Amino acid sequence: MRHWLLKTEPGSYGWDDLVRDGATEWDGVRNHAAAAHLRAMAPGDAALVYHSGEAKAAVGIARVARGPRRDGAEGDWVSVAIEPVAPLPQPVTLKAMKADPALKGMAMLRQSRLSVSPVTAAEWQAIARLSAPPATDGPREPADRRD
Repeated sequence: MRHWLLKTEPGSYGWDDLVRDGATEWDGVRNHAAAAHLRAMAPGDAALVYHSGEAKAAVGIARVARGPRRDGAEGDWVSVAIEPVAPLPQPVTLKAMKADPALKGMAMLRQSRLSVSPVTAAEWQAIARLSAPPATDGPREPADRRD
C-alpha cells in the first residue's frame, strides 16, 4: 500500500463533503506531475485529505476505492475514486509540518503547488504522531477547586 496527500479547498469540496457523500471521484487534476501521481494510485492506497487555502491542514484519511481511469471528453485527464476512512484526531497544520524535521523532504512541502503528491511511510507516521492528542498524566484536579 502506498500513501498520498490530496489537496482541496474546503469551500469547494472538503473533508465534510467527502464524509457526507461517502465517496467521490477525485478528478479535475490538470497538472501533469499531479496527474502522474493519480495514475500511480491503486485500490487500498491511503491518502491524507489536506485543506488548502485558509485552513492549511491535513484533516482526514481517505482510501482509494478504484484505481485510475481516463477522465474528460478526450480522455486526457485521469481520476480515481476515494472514500473517507476517518478524520485525523487533530488537524496537522502546515506550520507543524514545516517545523517537524521528519517531514523536511516531504513532496508537498518541496512542491507546494501540487494537488496530489506521494507520502513516504516515515512521513505518514510523522503525520500520525503530530495528529495524536496530547498525552495526559492522568486525571487532574480542577484549577479552582474549593473545599
